[in-house]
Amino acid sequence: MILDRPGEMLKLKRIPVPEPGPRQVLIRVHACGVCRTDLHILDGELVGPKLPLIPGHEIVGTVVESGQNAGRFATGQRVGVPWLGYTDGRCSYCKKGRENLCDNARFTGYTLDGGYAEYAVADSRYCFSLPSSYGDAEAAPLMCAGLIGYRSYRLATMQGGVRRLGIYGFGAAAHILCQVAAHQGMEVYAFTGPGDRSAQEFALRLRAVWAGGSDQMPPRPLDAAIIFAPVGSLIPAALRATAKGGIIVCGGIHMSDIPSFPYEILWEERVLRSVANLTRQDGIEFLEIAPRVPVKTDVQTYRLEDANLALDDLRQGRIKGAAVLDILK
Repeated sequence: MILDRPGEMLKLKRIPVPEPGPRQVLIRVHACGVCRTDLHILDGELVGPKLPLIPGHEIVGTVVESGQNAGRFATGQRVGVPWLGYTDGRCSYCKKGRENLCDNARFTGYTLDGGYAEYAVADSRYCFSLPSSYGDAEAAPLMCAGLIGYRSYRLATMQGGVRRLGIYGFGAAAHILCQVAAHQGMEVYAFTGPGDRSAQEFALRLRAVWAGGSDQMPPRPLDAAIIFAPVGSLIPAALRATAKGGIIVCGGIHMSDIPSFPYEILWEERVLRSVANLTRQDGIEFLEIAPRVPVKTDVQTYRLEDANLALDDLRQGRIKGAAVLDILK
């Protein structure tokens, strides 16, 4: 599926199978998750994509060919490909172990062709071995919703002593992180669109202790909060719901404008921060944790040619859990 220009629908086209270059592997794609970041690219909210572009950055498939110096994976081995597709290893951020901020990073399904296709190439250094306990469709959301969600969670809880965690926007990332947090003894407070009883019931089934609308205050002050919904007005709402010294993490790559708010709701050493991309270490840690929980991904599958329908369902809030293109369907 090809994006020719932002603002247009994807088009199904037949193109040559790509050839792997140095350090790259050619992957027969089995499944690819459909992420809200894909919507931001299609809608032109993330500028400068490679055009024409094959979207998709939650890829699961098997290696069918390897380029020169790409010996990490054997032919036939199943791998996952995430959003972070390349870093230069030389910039000041990479040298400090912050490759997620690399000045010359490239991103799968944005500046590199992605997984809305039967075949994809990827830098073998940025691919992951996947736990065998997950099917292809179930593993796909782990590659972004899981990885970015885990990084957000780690930064929200980094100061220790976090008992009550709020999650604003209960979609793909939230439904994974709710399971991880509950497994680690957190009280999860889920905030959905006002009146979205279906999403609230879904959160409660995943062991949230409370679920309500984003226009509500939780029954107890939060120690930390993660905002996954791309809605800037949720930031002052989360600040008001968070106790002194709490951390609010914005987990999305795009957000609507943040309205002004009084300093008093930030005061008392509350911290507001964003998350950008992921590191390979995040991936290693999360893929070790997920099967131990075990994280169960709730997926709704679509055929490759129905990618536009999947994206529209995501846009309209009709997905509970994660949407996944089943390429072999």
